[in-house]
Amino acid sequence: MYRVLASRGLRAKSLCDNKASSFLASFTSSRLNHSIPFATVDAEEISGAHPAEVQSFVQGKWIGSSNYNTLLDPLNGEPFIKVAEVEESGVQPFIESLAQCPKHGLHNPFKSPERYLLYGDISTKAAHMLALPKVSDFFTRLIQRVAPKSYQQAAGEVFVTRKFLENFCGDQVRFLARSFAVPGNHLGQQSHGYRWPYGPVTIVTPFNFPLEIPLLQLMGALYMGNKPLLKVDSKVSIVMEQMMRLLHYCGLPVEDVDFINSDGKTMNKILLEANPRMTLFTGSSRVAEKLALDLKGRIRLEDAGFDWKVLGPDVQEVDYVAWVCDQDAYACSGQKCSAQSMLFVHENWSKTPLLSKLKDLAGRRKLEDLTIGPVLTFTTEAMVEHMENLLQIPGSKLLFGGKPLKNHSIPSIYGALEPTAVYVPIEEILKDSKTYELVTKEIFGPFQIVTEYKKDQLPLVLDALERMHAHLTAAVEVIGNSVNGTTYAGLRGRTTGAPQNHWFGPAGDPRGAGIGTPEAIKLVWSCHREVIYDYGPIPQGWELPPST
Repeated sequence: MYRVLASRGLRAKSLCDNKASSFLASFTSSRLNHSIPFATVDAEEISGAHPAEVQSFVQGKWIGSSNYNTLLDPLNGEPFIKVAEVEESGVQPFIESLAQCPKHGLHNPFKSPERYLLYGDISTKAAHMLALPKVSDFFTRLIQRVAPKSYQQAAGEVFVTRKFLENFCGDQVRFLARSFAVPGNHLGQQSHGYRWPYGPVTIVTPFNFPLEIPLLQLMGALYMGNKPLLKVDSKVSIVMEQMMRLLHYCGLPVEDVDFINSDGKTMNKILLEANPRMTLFTGSSRVAEKLALDLKGRIRLEDAGFDWKVLGPDVQEVDYVAWVCDQDAYACSGQKCSAQSMLFVHENWSKTPLLSKLKDLAGRRKLEDLTIGPVLTFTTEAMVEHMENLLQIPGSKLLFGGKPLKNHSIPSIYGALEPTAVYVPIEEILKDSKTYELVTKEIFGPFQIVTEYKKDQLPLVLDALERMHAHLTAAVEVIGNSVNGTTYAGLRGRTTGAPQNHWFGPAGDPRGAGIGTPEAIKLVWSCHREVIYDYGPIPQGWELPPST
């Protein structure tokens, strides 16, 4: 089905200007049948015998390093990718490159406005490239190699990325910089509000969406006139390295973006010494809070999401709701910042086969098609230990799962656990702060908490929601008493599967970042600048007034 969608996207006439059409025709006729012109790896051939190498990019050049971080294949443990990581002694070129960008950016409404059109063209060409089945399959398979998820989930990430690029073709980039005017106090005076870039900026993104998160944030930063330094988790940075090569092929000026592979300590050194005007961080709450202090608040955050769903008293479409709950909790092995971590079930649903259906759906998932797979940030032992701690809570019980996966060669540095659900009584969840913290600890894997509430216990549910620190996504029937930034309401409400056509990000925190929409781009990657024009004329008969 995805390939049909990709082909239809390729035929979308509204996206084709003459330059893009000739660009695509040239690519199709001369290169498609032989190789992908920008690619330096073959996703299918990467292995211990044929390891891939990932480079950094700075000041218009790809660079290697004598310091290699060798990655193990998440499925079989073979050393299959060598990431050339920049050491602390090698950060100066990146610092100097950021310093070359002025605070007013590479372009703004008064400077090099033709670059807004340039990025509309780049987006058009990149969208066309991702619409080609061979290219979309290349990125889908590459994502699967480093962040194992089902082909459909990985293809969905490529599809959303392409649709985002299509959304910002042509004039849409300059529309992001649309200004407004307000009449002044007298003839000749008028105030104008403009969206202004920050200039040198940095982007730090996680492993779980190797293409979608970094690409959407990177392009948003570029659209608004910034010069970004991009760092993606080294475990998956090969995906964005190849995307950088695609963007260069589509006309991205090589001096506009730097791309670094490094450990966290080295990146932290760059952030402190380069002093970027703004940083976008997507990842753990612990690192987010550290960076907020280090960077003195010049940061936007999309940090951890302990996300929840509340099923209200109206029972309907049990099969569908069970399927959505399974997708939200266990797709991508639960490694989504929007994954369903906690399910509040009204007692009316307990009279239905909802939980048994959820168990059956979770049981369909298997390693062979990667509908369940390696957990890249928690070991099996850590997840089992957390489950055992939860089962010490009075009244708690294991609903299903809880066992390590069998018959696999996933290396022990990663996790391999069956889709798991633990029931904890709502009264016990709220009993004391220690228990609450245990129950709401985010396990970035196929793990969720289930609890039940009775018709007179909605205040307990609202109390549980109010205490939570993470406010990313939710599926809920009590919108007025919650704060999550991306909230789905109604029968088809879910916590995951955010497309490119609506805001995705947390709420309730002035540092909160968004992604994907014009509003998100303008919020994260630009600030407001007011220019007041006051040309006169001077009032007739004006005289020098007394001092005030």
